[in-house]
Amino acid sequence: MASEPNYRLSVLDLSPVSTGSTSAQALRNTVDLARLTDELGYTRYWLAEHHNTRLIASSVPEVMIGHVANATKRIRVGSGGVMLPNHSPLHVAEAFRVLEALHPGRIDLGLGRAPGTDTVTALALRRSRQAVFSDEFPQQLDELLGFVSDDFAEEHPFRHVKAMPLDVGTPEIWLLGSSDFSAQLAAKLGLGFAFAHHIQPSPAIAALRLYRDYFRPSKYFAEPKALVAVSVVCADTDERAAEIARPVELGLLRLRQGRLGQLPSIAEATEYPYTAEERQLIALNRDRVFIGSPATVHERLVALGERAGVNEIMVTSLIYDHADRLRSYELLAEAFKLNALTATSPAEIGAPATRV
Repeated sequence: MASEPNYRLSVLDLSPVSTGSTSAQALRNTVDLARLTDELGYTRYWLAEHHNTRLIASSVPEVMIGHVANATKRIRVGSGGVMLPNHSPLHVAEAFRVLEALHPGRIDLGLGRAPGTDTVTALALRRSRQAVFSDEFPQQLDELLGFVSDDFAEEHPFRHVKAMPLDVGTPEIWLLGSSDFSAQLAAKLGLGFAFAHHIQPSPAIAALRLYRDYFRPSKYFAEPKALVAVSVVCADTDERAAEIARPVELGLLRLRQGRLGQLPSIAEATEYPYTAEERQLIALNRDRVFIGSPATVHERLVALGERAGVNEIMVTSLIYDHADRLRSYELLAEAFKLNALTATSPAEIGAPATRV
């Protein structure tokens, strides 16, 4: 099978909770998948932040980052992402400095501005209606960067506040987004940019081009550094992939209808009495999910990577059975020849971070 020699694959894990299972098992599955993808040659493993949903067990990514980094050897581990408006910038800076101190050169700080939940839960997190309904993300991000780089202006009220521990490296800092806003902000500040194609596929190409065109070199990155996150279900055959993709198709339908629960089983998704309108919605959602055999998925992912101008694709997979999910990532690693790609460069991937 033909392969693009410069493509890297990474993982975005939501720690999905399948019907009949538990959140504790979902989190254990996350650590298990991380070990496997570390061995297979994936580049990074990011953990999500979501709240008040029975589908996703990953609510505190910095806790899971520590567990995953401790269970793996070379793969970079980070947040995909920390929803910055839910947190104090100082707290985020210190949490990721602690992680960087424990796992030097392997930590990524991915940041988002969405709440990762509904409005009422966002109010419980942020503690005021003003914080929920006002967009202070650029100011919060500036504050966070001031803490991680020890670079506040002389007149800033926090100029004497230091994020501890002080004597450690700085994680890679990425902005996450599904529109032009984060692309432009990441380019302006010289940060990495990850586009959430699995959330909103249509703006991906334009946003990633915008990021590259307007990128300004910074103390964080000298050149643009971008990836695209996609939803993938891969199996040995197209037919088997279509079968194990039925739960995510029903799950996305329920999400659109505002009634999301745990990830349904294949049997539940097969027996669900879809209306004609629901079948149309599922067909539309197939632009968001790459489903098929290794050859089928590889072809579609490479085409997306070429159009987006990226050489790193981050894969998230909502698959009911854990064994099927592991197999999906194994097949992708084989299709992209990850061992051949990364076997000679683990030191580069896990090189010590520099202080900025």
